Amino acid sequence: MDPCDYQIAEDSTVEQADDVLRGAHIDYLPVRGHDGRCEGLVTHTSLRPFLPLTDSAERTAVGATAHRQGPFAWPSLSLALAARVMRIRHWAVWLVTDDDDYLLGVLTAARAAGLIAAEPA
Repeated sequence: MDPCDYQIAEDSTVEQADDVLRGAHIDYLPVRGHDGRCEGLVTHTSLRPFLPLTDSAERTAVGATAHRQGPFAWPSLSLALAARVMRIRHWAVWLVTDDDDYLLGVLTAARAAGLIAAEPA
């Protein structure tokens, strides 16, 4: 699991999310609710339908987009199982939360594959 340096609130606009994604040169942003809990994940792809409509991007909240929501991974999940789930679901990134859905970090498919490959046979 890697730390996640960037997050965005669910009531932030699509335009704000796009600005963060582009400015930070990242592919995804965890979405956090009003209570600080993890609500899902937003990507360039999930924002794309809203961006050509400038007025829509300025008014539409990230929480109203089709951002990917749970299930979230948990820290005790085995790396092999997490990698298998990510492969089956074609996920490049999976959010890791505690029992109360507060974000702990992210697991990327590349990182999981690298760790599995490094394990002794």
